[in-house]
Amino acid sequence: MRGAIVAPTQTHSAAHATVAAKMSVLDRFLPVWIIAAMAVGLLLGRLVPGLAPALEAVKIGSVSLPIALGLLVMMYPVLAKVRYDETHRVTANKRLMALSLVLNWVLGPALMFALAWLLLPDLPEYRTGLIIVGLARCIAMVLIWNDLACGDREAAAVLVAVNSVFQVIAFSALGWFYLQVLPSWLGLPTTSAEFSVWAIFVSVLVFLGIPLAAGFLTRYVGERAKGRTWYAERFLPRLGPWALYGLLFTIVLLFALQGDEILSRPLDVARIALPLLAYFALMWLGSLLASRAVGLDYALSATVAFTAAGNNFELAIAVAIGTFGITSGQALAGVVGPLIEVPILVGLVYVSLWLAPRLFPGDPSVPSRSTASTPSSPSSP
Repeated sequence: MRGAIVAPTQTHSAAHATVAAKMSVLDRFLPVWIIAAMAVGLLLGRLVPGLAPALEAVKIGSVSLPIALGLLVMMYPVLAKVRYDETHRVTANKRLMALSLVLNWVLGPALMFALAWLLLPDLPEYRTGLIIVGLARCIAMVLIWNDLACGDREAAAVLVAVNSVFQVIAFSALGWFYLQVLPSWLGLPTTSAEFSVWAIFVSVLVFLGIPLAAGFLTRYVGERAKGRTWYAERFLPRLGPWALYGLLFTIVLLFALQGDEILSRPLDVARIALPLLAYFALMWLGSLLASRAVGLDYALSATVAFTAAGNNFELAIAVAIGTFGITSGQALAGVVGPLIEVPILVGLVYVSLWLAPRLFPGDPSVPSRSTASTPSSPSSP
């Protein structure tokens, strides 16, 4: 679908190439800052007494307000970049929508279930936590990874919105199926858990609904008042860097919540990391190749791959804490999720840009060489 809109796609690639050539030190070393943010969070959680309980105490329902603030700051600039007048071409692409639904809500949870039981058969708490992570499809940071990989922003916004709706409708039912019904069918031990549909709804509303509405209104009002040129060339470059600031702030808080647990149980963390590593690699590569096989272009394929591979660890952590407690193994498994997901998906951004011209030769949505050599940051317009 994207290939039919040649001029905008070429302009998009050219814009990314120009930004990549003028990247700041902050943008160029994005993986370094992300790893540093993890380290700061872990140290804060370890060295500052009472920090984790203090962060958890400031919340409405099951949503931590400091984490919500970081996610709002992270998500808003990315969603303000989306050209909402082009979303119709995404929903009209039946191959894209069908493939994304199957990958996210059939193959993704099933793969995580299989890996959790295969690699953690003797650790039921961690296994349950990973299964919950597999059920929480990504609705937040995937927009950052997609933007870095020069994926289709409009497609990402639509697929994230679809995932958010499915999470509200299907999360509890899928949790019951994968923790009780399927293990019972297979003769495996079952897990009893009560999932709060209201907590899931609040999480989706805060982490996606508010910044989505704000981004849409900002573009609509800004273009009406000042025009599309001003909005793209003057406003977005000033707003864009806040996505990176919000990302780093969020990572610090998430890792501070269980920094002591992570540092004091390194072997457990390593055990939890193994199925996560396998999941992200298999899910991302399989989704990219499946998208190519059904005829999607690079931009849409990258969007499908990152949407399918990412997980909503904020929701998984909230559900694990609300159901099993903040010091539970299930909650620890949820926190280890971003510890593995963030660096792996940043690395897959580089892999995606390197594979783009090789898997999609002649595709106008493939980023230029200058962009592929170094991903542009979320601050790129």
